[in-house]
Amino acid sequence: MTFASVMVPLDPGPYTISRLNLAQSLAKRFKARLWGIAAREALTMQLYGRGAYINERIAVTATDCLLEEMAQVETEFRRATSDFEGTHWRSAHADPFTFLVSQASSADLIVVNRYHEESMHDWCCRIDPGELILHLGRPVLVAPPFVNEIALHRIVIAWKDTREARRAVKDGLPFLKEAEEVIIAAVGGEADSGGQHQLSEYLAQHGITRIRQVRPVPRGGIASEIMTVARQEAAELIIAGAYGHSRMREVIFGSVTRDLLEAAPVCCMMSH
Repeated sequence: MTFASVMVPLDPGPYTISRLNLAQSLAKRFKARLWGIAAREALTMQLYGRGAYINERIAVTATDCLLEEMAQVETEFRRATSDFEGTHWRSAHADPFTFLVSQASSADLIVVNRYHEESMHDWCCRIDPGELILHLGRPVLVAPPFVNEIALHRIVIAWKDTREARRAVKDGLPFLKEAEEVIIAAVGGEADSGGQHQLSEYLAQHGITRIRQVRPVPRGGIASEIMTVARQEAAELIIAGAYGHSRMREVIFGSVTRDLLEAAPVCCMMSH
C-alpha cells in the first residue's frame, strides 16, 4: 500500500510555497503523481456578500484580476515542480472548498494548512480542514504554517479503539511503513485496555515492527497529552482519527480533534 497521488490546493498567499514543497516532497518519496489545484470566485462572498449590487465594470475588473492571479499560481506551480515528472494542474472559477471536494477522488492524500487568518490573496483560508476531513473520504495531512517537508523518523498514533482511529491507521500505513519508529499513545480509557497490543499486531502484519507503546500522563486534556508525547519523542507526524459531524456548514468536533487542528506543533494526518 502506498500513496499513488497527492493533491494540494494553491493560491497567491504566503503559505502556498511551503504547502507545495511539502506535497511535492511527499509525492517524490512515494513516487506518486502530484495534483496542484486552484479555485476562487471572481467576486468573493467575504467582500460582497449575498445580494449585493455589482455593476458591470466591477465584475469585469474582478474577472480580469482573477484570471491574472490564477495564471500566476499555475506558473509558480509549474516552476516549482519543473524537475518533477507526473504533475497535473486543475483550476476553476469556483468556491475553493467546493472545488477541492469535487476533485478529491483523483487523490490518495490531500495536503492543507491548519486554521489561519484570512486575506484577499489566501484563497485557501476558506478551506476549513475540519470540515474538509468530514467531506472527502480521503486522508488529509494538516500542516502548521511554513512546513516544507517531514522526515518521518518518528510517528505518533493517537490511539483509541474507534472506527475513526482504525481508519486513520489504515490510511496512514504508507507513512507508518516509512517511519524508523512508531509510538502508540493510548489515550483516555485505552490506556488500560488491550487495544494497543492488538494495534501492534496489526502493524506487524504490514511489516511495521519498530513499535513502542506509551501512556501519556493525564494532564491538561487528551489533545495536550498527545501533543506532549509528540514533542517529547521528537515526532514529525501525528496520526489520529477525526471525530465530529457537519451541521449547516458548521463543524462540531470533539475537543481533541479541534485542539489538534488548531495547535498541533507537527503535521497531523486525519481520517474520518
